[in-house]
Amino acid sequence: MGDRHGHGHHPDSRWAAARHRVGHLLAPHSHDTAGRVDGALETSREGIRALWVSLLVLGATAAIQVVVVLVSGSVALLGDTLHNIADALTAVPLGVAFIVGRRVADRRYTYGYGRGEDIAGIVIVLTIAASAVLAGLEAVDRLFNPAAVTHLPWVAVAAVTGFAGNELVARYRIRIGRRIGSAALVADGLHARTDGFTSLAVLLGAGGVAVGWRWADPVVGLAITVAILFVLKDAAREVYRRLMDAVDPALVDTAEATLAGTPGVRRVAALRMRWIGHRLHAETDLVVADTLTVVEAHAIALDAEHRLLHAVPRLTGATIHTDPDSADAHAAVAHHHRASAVP
Repeated sequence: MGDRHGHGHHPDSRWAAARHRVGHLLAPHSHDTAGRVDGALETSREGIRALWVSLLVLGATAAIQVVVVLVSGSVALLGDTLHNIADALTAVPLGVAFIVGRRVADRRYTYGYGRGEDIAGIVIVLTIAASAVLAGLEAVDRLFNPAAVTHLPWVAVAAVTGFAGNELVARYRIRIGRRIGSAALVADGLHARTDGFTSLAVLLGAGGVAVGWRWADPVVGLAITVAILFVLKDAAREVYRRLMDAVDPALVDTAEATLAGTPGVRRVAALRMRWIGHRLHAETDLVVADTLTVVEAHAIALDAEHRLLHAVPRLTGATIHTDPDSADAHAAVAHHHRASAVP
């Protein structure tokens, strides 16, 4: 039997139920469907807000850099400015994903539209990769074809501005992304950080040119390209794990311990967890006494779900199936399970 809603408790868990009621008095909240939808919408709002703030900060940063580019004629700063504009524009697919993710599940997309964030994450990773390629090509070109840079103090100010703007955006995106569980937003924050590194390359290159080292700009550019590749690896790993339904083992341990500690649960037969966008979903099979009535097993399942929603951050849904503690409980479908296990 599977359960997804409600707050029922097993008759033998009155003390546990009392503790839960006290917890509700101290920190009121809801576990019904409407409450979960409201929470999911709020995290989407946070993500969209983070994207708007990022767009404004990076837009202001790029505007300042454009002015300096026009004054100095610095090709390196022009490349950095275009890079910052491109980073601001990556907010578009992620913003669309957050908006689409608000749509309710339907008969075709029964888990909803949260996976749109993972698609946006792929776009962001590809953008970081393109940035690394372009930065490397530009650095190599500058190494063989040095170009004069004028108004170096202004270039240095613009480079520092670019770094500061990108770092602020990176910290903000990563913090919000981790809080709401959005791997795509975290990847986008890492992308902003790579752009900050590019700005520092412009600064260091300008400093080298100021002391007569014309090769400084392209050499530093190559070093920053390598740094971007390391950031690309981290972002790609984050998005890959999400696409492969990877979950932090610590969350699985917490969920398993919570379920096993629920009164009436004899053992946790199976536990599966997956991210759908920035929302976590769990499915589990709990073994209970085979002498229980359907109503009693139902109450245990609801109590287990209630505890799980308390214990696991960003969990918005759980499907709980109760199995009687008998050897032949699944005899009718055992051969199907064995067949599906064969590679």
